[in-house]
Amino acid sequence: MRTALLTLAFLTACAGAARAGPPPVLAGHEQGRTVWTGTCEVCHAEPASGAPQLGDAEAWAPRIAKGTTILHQHAVAGFVGPKGDEMPARGGNASLTDSQIQAAVDYMVAASKP
Repeated sequence: MRTALLTLAFLTACAGAARAGPPPVLAGHEQGRTVWTGTCEVCHAEPASGAPQLGDAEAWAPRIAKGTTILHQHAVAGFVGPKGDEMPARGGNASLTDSQIQAAVDYMVAASKP
């Protein structure tokens, strides 16, 4: 029983460490940060989701290299990556407008550049 509790405590600490601290405040990206915290954070702050994590320059680099037009299209329409990982259309929040989705993508890109 003690081992199970220690394992649970360790996993909880690791999950918390992966998302340590609030998302960065970036000038000019206020709307994107708001959308991110309201929708995108569910996957992009949870390593187990397979989504590139906010601030992970290495994971974002190949995506950023495709250009923001492609990133915007994938976020709005949805996308299934080569590993079968899925980006749901509009992050699963159908109430978001295209411009809100684009602002969130731009925020994640800005927060994830080296």
